[in-house]
Amino acid sequence: MNVFTPEIDRKPSREEAEQALAVLRQWAGKAQDEEIVDLDPAVHALVPDGNGVAYPALDRDYDGDFTVDAAYKAGLPDLQNGPSSLIRGAKRAIQHVGISNFRLPIRYHSRDNGDLTLETSVTGSVSLDADKKGINMSRIMRSFYKHSEATFSFEVIEKALEDYKTDLESFDARINMRLSFPVRVDSLRSGLSGFQYYDIALELVEMDGVRRKIMHLDYVYSSTCPCSLELSEHARRTRGQLATPHSQRSVARISVELKGDDCLWFEDLIDMCRAAVPTETQVMVKREDEQAFAELNAANPIFVEDAARLFAEQLLQDDRIGDFRVVASHQESLHSHDAVSVLTEGDLFHSESLDPKLFSTLFHVG
Repeated sequence: MNVFTPEIDRKPSREEAEQALAVLRQWAGKAQDEEIVDLDPAVHALVPDGNGVAYPALDRDYDGDFTVDAAYKAGLPDLQNGPSSLIRGAKRAIQHVGISNFRLPIRYHSRDNGDLTLETSVTGSVSLDADKKGINMSRIMRSFYKHSEATFSFEVIEKALEDYKTDLESFDARINMRLSFPVRVDSLRSGLSGFQYYDIALELVEMDGVRRKIMHLDYVYSSTCPCSLELSEHARRTRGQLATPHSQRSVARISVELKGDDCLWFEDLIDMCRAAVPTETQVMVKREDEQAFAELNAANPIFVEDAARLFAEQLLQDDRIGDFRVVASHQESLHSHDAVSVLTEGDLFHSESLDPKLFSTLFHVG
């Protein structure tokens, strides 16, 4: 019996390859995607209009039992930690990169009402060297969550900042926490009371190895125009003409650097604002309260320049406060524009340029 051994090592001729290719193309042109993938996904490139891309037969069922082990995790792509060759655009350092407005409940001490748990919006960022592609932003959240169960203090957010600064190998870092702080406020004469909510932000900034602690407070008040008040009284006195001065809801954003070890309570800063400008907007009002508020405004008429200086006068008297900034906006009822002022003390808040949207953020929405 004759046995013919296949010529395994023989290189097929060009003609044989062309014939095989023609057969393969004919088969691929009539086969289903699943059949092509089962044979070899590369065959899909031979299909007319196939564009060289095989449509894989993927599993559409979610695998709830799949477990990620160390080897699988190690094989996951991580473009943010890729080489500097992947950087797009100018290879320059970035001063702030991170995440904004991730929310969680934080427990705070209050001066007057014990501990309060309040929804808090957190922004965390770090600096990024020019030769680094990016950061793993989830590390900021993970670092903060490790400390989220502790009652708030600047020492707590310092620990969170240390953690993610170390994790992300960054030199500078920042944490900003925004919250709405409730305080029960008595009416002027009726004996009623209600909750006033104060927009507060707490900020920890580390730059060039120096850490600074900052508190921001939005204080909402009524401002009666002194000029309008005098003109109204002149009309009454000289002509017997009834006239009313114009006043408007106004907002001051007070930003202070915290100095020393003594606590500056949220309520302390609120009290300073009330001492400076006592015409805070009211919560619960009956007729006698409304009359009292009109009298209080008449006793404290202020231009926006007066407001900035009155707030500054209070802040300068407190040793717990270092640099500060007062941004005031009187949202005029006389004009279709606002009257604004900015007063800064020290270098922390001083800036030659202002955010063009700064004053538009000083609207209090009821």
